[in-house]
Amino acid sequence: MARLRGPVLRTQRLVMEPIRREDSDDLFEAVVSQDSVMRWLATGRADSRSAAEAMCDDHVAHWARHGYGDFAVRDAATHAFLGRVGLRNRAWYGTDLGFAVHPRAQGRGIAGEAGRACLDLAFRRLALPVVFAFVLPGNTASIAALRRLGAQEAGTVQSSGLHCLRYRFDPTAGPAAAGHAVDDGDDGDADLRLRCAPGPGDREDNAALRDGLPDPFGVDGLGLVWADKEHTLTAVRDGRLVASMGWLLREMAFDGAPRRVAGLGSVLVHPAHRDRGIAKTMISVAVEHARAAGAETVMLLCRPELVPLYTRFGWRQMSAPVAFRQPVGARLCPLTTMTYDLAELPRPTVGVDLQGLPF
Repeated sequence: MARLRGPVLRTQRLVMEPIRREDSDDLFEAVVSQDSVMRWLATGRADSRSAAEAMCDDHVAHWARHGYGDFAVRDAATHAFLGRVGLRNRAWYGTDLGFAVHPRAQGRGIAGEAGRACLDLAFRRLALPVVFAFVLPGNTASIAALRRLGAQEAGTVQSSGLHCLRYRFDPTAGPAAAGHAVDDGDDGDADLRLRCAPGPGDREDNAALRDGLPDPFGVDGLGLVWADKEHTLTAVRDGRLVASMGWLLREMAFDGAPRRVAGLGSVLVHPAHRDRGIAKTMISVAVEHARAAGAETVMLLCRPELVPLYTRFGWRQMSAPVAFRQPVGARLCPLTTMTYDLAELPRPTVGVDLQGLPF
């Protein structure tokens, strides 16, 4: 099986590759079979090789859905498997940093070195707004490692039924922001960087991304007036813009009750850079910016043929009718509405009012 597309990170002592199914034996020996490691993980005791295979499958699926995830961490000199460290997106909590290191490798700063590389990936390359970490109260070694990385205390949460301490990393705070790991570029997009900025984006940049396509979104025939986006996420490679998307925050009415919603739209990837997973990663990152801004639900409007794609990314199709504003009055949405829930709120059954122009 070919290696899953994704960055390969190299630090002074480590090589970090996206976890594959083939790593299950190493994961079993280094993590799953180690009581001293598993006791501190939310999964708890799981001492079978089949459990290690299931974990690897879960990691592979996470990479496919978000474009980032957990890495197999190996010694750069010996290629010995040292553990797994990475970024995990959790539906109710956002992106968190987690690590599990072989007992023989503990006490050598491996978790810190690999964790710093992951935080660099999160903030310098992916432009995530914040990264969290969850740790059981008695895990003093992990707490110390998180603090050395610059984490700040951020209350407590229930994660996987367990009471956990929560820590927070911000893009410019602490040692995590200093220095960076080297990406060897095996994914073909070594220089790809995401950037987030206020405003609707530059019209000339959008025209360049269209590359002559008259109607890249397939909606011009609907004759609608669209809202300007309040925020823009762009992807740049080798100094050139290769993709962009935008979103706005608005209070909408779900079955008559107010809800703070982030509306995503205008997802556009240059034809020469499609089929590389850029759009899915940008959408995942945009959802985290919406979460950080206080959105309770994220919404997008799409053509019916795109529903299976967004469903694979964890979005759900809304069955209730959706109304929005136009200069001539209110209209029902002719497109399919997809939502990504950030809070455990009820799904609408009667109708949704966007309370403004579509996005």
